Amino acid sequence: MKKHISVLALGMALLMGLSACHGNTKKSNEKKLKIVTTIFPEYDWVVNVLGDKKDDAEITMLLDTGVDLHSYQPTAEDILKISTCDLFIYVGGESDEWVEDALKNATNKDMVTINLLEALGDKVKEEELVEGMEGEEEEEGEEGEEGEEGPEYDEHVWLSLKNASYLVGTIEEAVAKIDKENADAYKKNAESYQQKLSELDKKYEAAVNAASVKTLLFGDRFPFRYMVDDYGLSYFAAFVGCSAETEASFETIAFLSAKVDELSLHAVMTIEGKDHKIADTIVGNTKSKDQKVLSMDSMQSVTGKDVKSGTTYLAIMEKNLDVLTEALK
Repeated sequence: MKKHISVLALGMALLMGLSACHGNTKKSNEKKLKIVTTIFPEYDWVVNVLGDKKDDAEITMLLDTGVDLHSYQPTAEDILKISTCDLFIYVGGESDEWVEDALKNATNKDMVTINLLEALGDKVKEEELVEGMEGEEEEEGEEGEEGEEGPEYDEHVWLSLKNASYLVGTIEEAVAKIDKENADAYKKNAESYQQKLSELDKKYEAAVNAASVKTLLFGDRFPFRYMVDDYGLSYFAAFVGCSAETEASFETIAFLSAKVDELSLHAVMTIEGKDHKIADTIVGNTKSKDQKVLSMDSMQSVTGKDVKSGTTYLAIMEKNLDVLTEALK
C-alpha cells in the first residue's frame, strides 16, 4: 500500500517558492514553535504538554476532516507544513509509508520527528487474526509471503492509556529539546497529564476486575487490541483493525452469533460511525435477538471542528470506559 507523493512533492516545491518570496514579511511568527501531527491523539497530547504556552505555537493536525488514517493522502500544503516544522509526530505504520518521501524534502534540517511505533519499541504488537475473523484462511495461506515482507503491526497504539502516558513523555522530551527555555514547564505539564492518564487507567482496571464478563465481541473492525491486552480481556471480531473490508461473510456472521449465544453476551460492539449493519445482523442471528449494539470511539474520525468544540483524548477515553463497563456487565 505504498503511497507515492512525487507529484505532491513538486507542488510543495512550488509552494515553497512562493513562501520564500514572502519569507521576511512575518517576523513576528519566527519564534513560534511549529508542530505537525498526523492524528488527533498526538495533537491533544501536544496541547497538554505545551499547556499555557500552546498559544505560542502553531500546532497542525493533518487528519482534521475525519478521514481515516488508513486512506489518508497528504496534499502539497500538508507536505509543506511538514517540511518547515520543528517537530513532526506520526504513527509510523503501513498507513504512513508516504512519510519517508515527505521527510526527504524537508527544508528544516533540525526538525525533530517522533514515530510512535518506533518510540514504543517492543510494546508494539503485530496484527492478530483470531478465530472466526474474516479473511483468516486467505491470510494463513499467504503466511510465507508475508513473512518475506515482514510483519504487519497494529497501528492503533493510542488506544492504550499506558502507551499514551509513555508517548506523552516522549513528546515532552522532544518539545523541551527544541525549546530548552521552557523545558521545566513542559515537564511539569506532562507529569500532571500523565497523572490523569494513570488515574483513568486505574478506573479501567477496576471496571474490568469487577466485571462478570471478560470478552468483547465486535461486529466491525477491531482497533482495540492494545486496550484489551492491557486489562486481560478476550475478544472476537469481524475484521482486524486496519481492514478495509465492509462486508462480512455468512460464515463470519454465523460464528460471531454463535459466540454471543455461547458466552451469553448481552452486547455486540462496533466502532464509531453510523453503519452498524454487521452488528445488527449478528444480533438478528442469535437465539434471543435482544443484545444491545454499543459503540466505542477509536478516535479515527475526530475532526478539527470536534477539537474546537472541546473534544479531548481523556474525554473520549472516559466515554469508552462507560461503554466498556456496560458491555462487561
